[in-house]
Amino acid sequence: MADPARQIDRIDTAPRFTEADAVRLNTRFLGASTLEMLQGVLGDGLAGEAVIVSSFGAESAALLHLVASVDAGVPVLFLDTGKHFPETLAYRDLLVERLGLNLRNLQPDPERLAKVDATELRWSYDPDGCCEIRKVQPLAAGLAGVAATITGRKAFQASTRAALPRFELDGDRLKVNPLADWTKADLDAYFAAHDLPVHPLVAQGYLSIGCAPCTSVVKPGEDPRAGRWRGWDKTECGIHTPTGDEDPNQPAF
Repeated sequence: MADPARQIDRIDTAPRFTEADAVRLNTRFLGASTLEMLQGVLGDGLAGEAVIVSSFGAESAALLHLVASVDAGVPVLFLDTGKHFPETLAYRDLLVERLGLNLRNLQPDPERLAKVDATELRWSYDPDGCCEIRKVQPLAAGLAGVAATITGRKAFQASTRAALPRFELDGDRLKVNPLADWTKADLDAYFAAHDLPVHPLVAQGYLSIGCAPCTSVVKPGEDPRAGRWRGWDKTECGIHTPTGDEDPNQPAF
């Protein structure tokens, strides 16, 4: 017979949020600074147990620094897909050490990878399927028991994010976008004010950095995310589908 105590440990006690909760929080922090909002969410526990989901990409250091200044113990989830640029992994390690981050690497299930991507080339003919097995599924497992996720998405990054709110619903989990209304100038100023290191690939023209096979240099005048999945009718990896950025009918493997 299973140990009752262990069964209790597996019960998901995370609070459940509704659309009304997201509206209420957007109204409550209307006009508040990003730092004030994060202090309310993290310091006052308004979102329950929260985690950061970070790509350690071009602009990630700003959000990581902001959150760490409020609570450095907040878990930082990194989707270690096995396809990242070496520069991204080195940048991750640098920021973890410098900011004292509570890093949690999430990796795809090796048995599933062997079954559906034995050649490791699925990205070349089915990028949605590759993201599903390397990002969507590991993140879903890593978010068990989590009430809210904090993301670094910003409205200026792409037309699909133009109406991005600070708080939105992701199923019955809250998704928090502290930098939703930040501009590129705001980010540059924050990096300068806090002497934050820049991702080494930014200088080469990579303005939004994901997995190496699906990331290219952004051309002048393009959206910052134009270099992601270039040539495909795809703008997101699938972990942000509740906003309508991606086709919700993702394949399951």
